[in-house]
Amino acid sequence: MGMTMTQKILAAHAGLDSVTAGQLIEAKLDVVMANDITGPMALPIFRQMADKVFDKDKVVLVPDHFTPNKDIKSAENSKAIREFAKDQGLSWYFEQGKSGVEHAILPEAGVVAAGECIIGADSHTCTYGALGAFSTGVGTTDIATGMAMGELWFKVPSAIKFVLTGKPGRYVSGKDIIIHIIGKIGVDGALYKSMEFTGDGIRNLSMADRFTMANMAIEAGAKNGIFPVDEKTEEYLKEHTKKAVIIDTKDYILDGIDDEFRVICSPMIITAILTERLAIHYEQNTGHSLEFRRYYRQFEY
Repeated sequence: MGMTMTQKILAAHAGLDSVTAGQLIEAKLDVVMANDITGPMALPIFRQMADKVFDKDKVVLVPDHFTPNKDIKSAENSKAIREFAKDQGLSWYFEQGKSGVEHAILPEAGVVAAGECIIGADSHTCTYGALGAFSTGVGTTDIATGMAMGELWFKVPSAIKFVLTGKPGRYVSGKDIIIHIIGKIGVDGALYKSMEFTGDGIRNLSMADRFTMANMAIEAGAKNGIFPVDEKTEEYLKEHTKKAVIIDTKDYILDGIDDEFRVICSPMIITAILTERLAIHYEQNTGHSLEFRRYYRQFEY
């Protein structure tokens, strides 16, 4: 039986030839990330399991949620992971106020790359699927385990294939497309599934669009979102990281899929959605409707 991009990455990290949806596996981790909320909660659990992290190059701490610290407790949280990073000699610690948001930092700094198995103690860790990696959010106990052991158990997700075709309009972004998708399938429409994006429309999406779409996979209840590696991905990776691609998803055939959902990224359809949103916002704030609102429905499918 064929496997999805996600399943092929998980199989490789579990040392298996193949995996199937629903199978329980133990997979080796390439990146384990926590922030100034989840990191301090994980440290006491970590210390019950180990004295040292499994790999100082693979454990990442980013104090970004309380910047600047709003009170003594949040300052103590930042202090805890700062001291832990220093004590452990971590290669990747991003000092508060000198870096930025974790899900923007990790790709830009070259911490994450295609084909990797990544966990983070933040639900939007699925962002890195834009690079062709399996990346998912976990709780503090799992993060502590990952920091100590370098591996974690997973239930292999099934998948939904999203076939993107066409070219978005000038003012349409990946955010509009993923909100449109979630609006169609619902906030639990991809519950514990991988959202696998494919189709010739991908070439018309920037890396920023892809990061945004992968980031919001969790908003549909998904385990992760993932894009195949193409020329844009390779160019981004070449610019930002020295890591070698572990598993190349460029030529993967998306089989092993539960459902298929086709998304036409034409200027008219997505612009219609954007126009509706603008019209509603205008009406809510002014009490007056706009003329174009009556026309947008002709573009719906």
